[in-house]
Amino acid sequence: MAKAKRDDRLKRPPAAAARTPGPEHQPASDEKLKIKAADLQGLKYFKSLRPLLNRLHEVGTKRDVAGNRELHMDQYCVLILLWLYSPILTSLRGLQQASELDKVRKRFGVGRASLGSLSESVSLFDPEPLKEIAAELSEQFPQPKQGRFDEIGKTITAVDGSVVDTVVRVARLAWLPKSGQKTNCGYRLHTQFEVFRGTVSRIDVTGSKPKGEADERAVLARTVEPDRCYVIDRGYAKFTLWNAIHQAQSSYVCRVRDNSAYEVVEQRELSDSDRAAGVLSDEIVEFGKSSKKDSRPDHITRLVIVSAPAHTSRGKSRKKGSSTGPDCDGKLRIATDMLDIPAELIAELYRLRWLIELFFRMFKQLLGCRHLLSTKQNGVAIQAYMAIIACLLILIHTGRSPTKRTFEMICFYMAGWASLEELERHIEKLKPQTA
Repeated sequence: MAKAKRDDRLKRPPAAAARTPGPEHQPASDEKLKIKAADLQGLKYFKSLRPLLNRLHEVGTKRDVAGNRELHMDQYCVLILLWLYSPILTSLRGLQQASELDKVRKRFGVGRASLGSLSESVSLFDPEPLKEIAAELSEQFPQPKQGRFDEIGKTITAVDGSVVDTVVRVARLAWLPKSGQKTNCGYRLHTQFEVFRGTVSRIDVTGSKPKGEADERAVLARTVEPDRCYVIDRGYAKFTLWNAIHQAQSSYVCRVRDNSAYEVVEQRELSDSDRAAGVLSDEIVEFGKSSKKDSRPDHITRLVIVSAPAHTSRGKSRKKGSSTGPDCDGKLRIATDMLDIPAELIAELYRLRWLIELFFRMFKQLLGCRHLLSTKQNGVAIQAYMAIIACLLILIHTGRSPTKRTFEMICFYMAGWASLEELERHIEKLKPQTA
């Protein structure tokens, strides 16, 4: 029997918990695959979220002079949260079916939503208010102590970008080459991650091809904030970006390429702690020889060189001792504008950048965000911020960052496999014990 068409039904791949196959995998006439109220447990848990999103109700309604809009942004966001947490919902079609259930409409205050309204209305919804809600939730957590990194005096923020794919062909999206002469389309999420708080401070969505305004360095330069220490990889090594960060009263710790050209101005003495941390040299250097102001740093720059395993880029091969990234000659060259911080701390700061990679893994795999419900940029941003809000809610209720086990327990509860009492017992075990 032929499969149902899915040109406008974007399917999400399975998340960490087991997921029931979506309608697009079975005959459309199979009544057993229709979403039923009994399939969606835990609606009481989400009732408390509704007031948080009430402020979004009027977003995108300025053109609705007739007052007949049926799907509002707050309702759409609640449905996205339901989709994130519910293993039974695997597609936009499933989400549309859930909106037809009396139980869902009563608990969430949503009306029946058509596929067309779910797909098209996001072009009217501005994701900026969701950034404010995420920021407010983040503020519920006290600023964590950074231990030995308190000496830096700034919020340590790792920055990187990750591409999330769409599963339909849309001509206006940026296309990325893949192996075997295949192509892929999607969006890039430019993410700023507060390392010690364990939360995202902002996400900016652009086309996936890092060119022009979508270039990761241009995006960060537009969004630099004061009193932050940005930990960034060599893809962000650009003097104008460093200047923008320094001028904003922030700092940077940035790996530079192995073949970067510079002139050593001063050789600094290493301490025993520096050497124990793998530091090979600590120097004041001058980057760039051009007379143009924009072609060199406008402040004193420091270069800390740290030992690292050498490897060669394997490209398409998978040879032992190789990597998918660029070659490394056994040295990490880390540039910074912080002159008074011990070299060992600079080395440790750069190692913290790996935490944002763990966040992307959780974001894509744990919350099922490897693929997108919407192919519109606003829809992508809304989905991204609702995923962040979902993470923050887990953190608020458990006192710990989301883990695979906790997310699975929530999915078991939403699928009716675990009771509310069992979920609460799991959460209670996670909460920090007070004396």
